[in-house]
Amino acid sequence: MDRARRPRSVLAALTAALLAVPGITALSSAARAADADVAVNGGFESGLTGWTCTAGTTVTSPVHSGSAALQATPAGSDNAQCSQTVTVQPNAQYTLSGYVRGSYVYLGASGTGTTDVSAWTQSAPDWQKLSTTFRTGAATTRVTIYTHGWYGTGAYHADDLTLVGPGGSGTTQPPAAPTGLRTTTVTSSSVGLSWSAVTGATGYAVYRDGTRVQTVTGTSATVSGLAASTAYSFQVTAVNDAGESAKSAVVTATTGTGGGGGPSDLPAHALVGYLHASFANGAGYTRLADVPDSWDVIDLAFGEPTSVTSGDIRFNRCPVTECPNVESDADFKAAVKAKQAAGKKVLISIGGQNGQVQLTTTAARDTFVSSVSKIIDTYGLDGLDIDFEGHSLSLNANDTDFRNPTTPVIVNLISALKTLKARYGAKFVLTMAPETFFVQNGYQYYGTGKWGGQDPRCGAYLPVIHALRDDLTLLHVQDYNSGPIMGLDNQYHSMGGADFHIAMTDMLLTGFPVAGDPNNVFPPLRPDQVAIGMPASANAGNGYVSPSEVTKTLDCLTRRTNCGSYATHGTWPALRGLMTWSVNWDRYANWEFQKNFDAYFG
Repeated sequence: MDRARRPRSVLAALTAALLAVPGITALSSAARAADADVAVNGGFESGLTGWTCTAGTTVTSPVHSGSAALQATPAGSDNAQCSQTVTVQPNAQYTLSGYVRGSYVYLGASGTGTTDVSAWTQSAPDWQKLSTTFRTGAATTRVTIYTHGWYGTGAYHADDLTLVGPGGSGTTQPPAAPTGLRTTTVTSSSVGLSWSAVTGATGYAVYRDGTRVQTVTGTSATVSGLAASTAYSFQVTAVNDAGESAKSAVVTATTGTGGGGGPSDLPAHALVGYLHASFANGAGYTRLADVPDSWDVIDLAFGEPTSVTSGDIRFNRCPVTECPNVESDADFKAAVKAKQAAGKKVLISIGGQNGQVQLTTTAARDTFVSSVSKIIDTYGLDGLDIDFEGHSLSLNANDTDFRNPTTPVIVNLISALKTLKARYGAKFVLTMAPETFFVQNGYQYYGTGKWGGQDPRCGAYLPVIHALRDDLTLLHVQDYNSGPIMGLDNQYHSMGGADFHIAMTDMLLTGFPVAGDPNNVFPPLRPDQVAIGMPASANAGNGYVSPSEVTKTLDCLTRRTNCGSYATHGTWPALRGLMTWSVNWDRYANWEFQKNFDAYFG
C-alpha cells in the first residue's frame, strides 16, 4: 500500500472532527506553529513576480481563486516550465500543493537534498489539486518548486501554488540586475557571453530570445545548439535565496555561416551507408569503386582495437582468402580519391559489434588519437565514425549529470574526439551511430539511477553527443536490433513500422528530460545533424521496414503528413537523410534502400 494513502488513525480523525467545530482549536507543536507558505506569489496575483517562466503569462480566466492564474503553453522542445527557488530549513518537512487544469500538468520540487518529488495529472478538464511532500536534507537551504506541461499538448493553467513548512532565514532581497553583458566568441552554432559580477548573487540565469536556457554560477556562459547565420538576443539575471533579479540589457549576436558541426558541402539530403571493408559475410564483398554515386557518406567497417583497453585501433582490409575479389591497397586508395572527387565522404568507422573500445586511461586516449590519425592519413579519409556498441561505454555509479561527465571512458573519448577535430580542422567529418539503448533510453533511465540497480550503459552516449554537438556532423542512431523504447508520448514503441522511427527521431529533434528530470533536459540537435538508421534488408538486421514505411517516416518528419499514431513535436524539412547497414546488404537486395531514397529526394 502507498504510504501516502494509509487510512487515518482514530486520533487523526478525531482531531479533524474537533477542528470542524466552531470555537474549538487544536494545539500544535512549536515546529508546526512556525509553518508558513514560503512560496512567493503562488496565486499569480502579482503577475509572474517571483517566477521564472519559459512560456508563461497570467490570465484573468479561468482562475481557481482571486483574480489571476498562470497560463503556459509548451511548444517544440519547451515544456513551458515556471519555477522559483525558495529558502527553506534543513531537516524539515514541506508540503507542496496547487491547482491545475490541462493535459499532462506537473507540480514538483527539486534540490531537496533527499528525494526530489513531483505530482502530475494526465487530464484535468477542470481545476484539480496536486499535492506532494518531501523532507529537506541536512544541509539544504534552498529548494526549487516548479510546474510545467508536456511537449505539444497545449496550454495548461496553474493557480494557488503553496509550499507549506518552516520558513527559511536566508537573504530577503533579490540581487540587482547584471550589467556589462557582452558577447565573446561567436561561431556558426554558439555564442559566448560574459557580464559583471553582482553583489549578493549566488548564480545567474541566461535567456535567449526571452527564454531561459541555462543557469551558471560564474559570470560567463556559452549558449550552443544555435542555427547558422541567425540573429539571437540574450539577457542575464542574477539569482539568490530571495529570488531572481530583473533582466539585464539586451545584447544581440548573429551566428556565423556553415553547418557548425561538419562540412557545408554535404548535400541537403544525404544517404549514408556502411561498407564491409574488413570482412565478408552473406552479403559478399563490394569494392569501394563499385559503390553507386547515390551514397554520399561511406563508412568503412571497421577499425578495431588490438585489445579492449589499449586504444590502439587497426584497420585490416579484408584478406583475399575471405574476399577473393578484394582490390589492392593502391586501387583502394585510388577509389577513395575518386569518391572524394565526386563530392563523397569516406570515413573509417571504429567499433562495431566485435570492436569493444574502452579508453580507461589517458594513455589509451592518446594511443587512440595517434592510431586513428594514422589510418586517416594512410588512406586519405575525410573523418571518423564512432560505432561503439556493447560494453564500450558505461557510466560510473556517481556520474549522474550528462552535461558534466566524470567517468574516464566517457571523458577520455570526448577529449580524443575534440583533439582529432582540432587536428584536422573544419572539414573533418565526425559521425556517430549509437544504439537506442544508449541514447533515447536515457529519457527513462540514466546510468545506474538514483537508487542503483539499473544498467550503467543506459543513456551513456548522451554526454558524448552533448559535448561534441558543435563538432558533430551527423548522428544516425541505429533504429534496429532494439527493444521497446519509451517515446515523448510516454508510450513504448517497438520496431517494425514507421512509428518507431518517427518517435525515436522526434526525441532527437525535440530534446527530452534525462531520466524524466524536467530540470535536466538533453537539448535538441539540429535537423541537418540527424539521419535515421535503418537496416537495408530483412537479412541485414532486426527492425527492417518496407520502402513504404520508410516513405511514411520521411513524410511525417519532413512534411507532417502520412503520420501514424505518434504525434511529432515539429516539422523538419532539413532532416539530413538516412543511414543504413549496409551498402553490401543493399546490393544483395537489388539496391532497394538506395532506390527508395533516390525516388524520395530526387
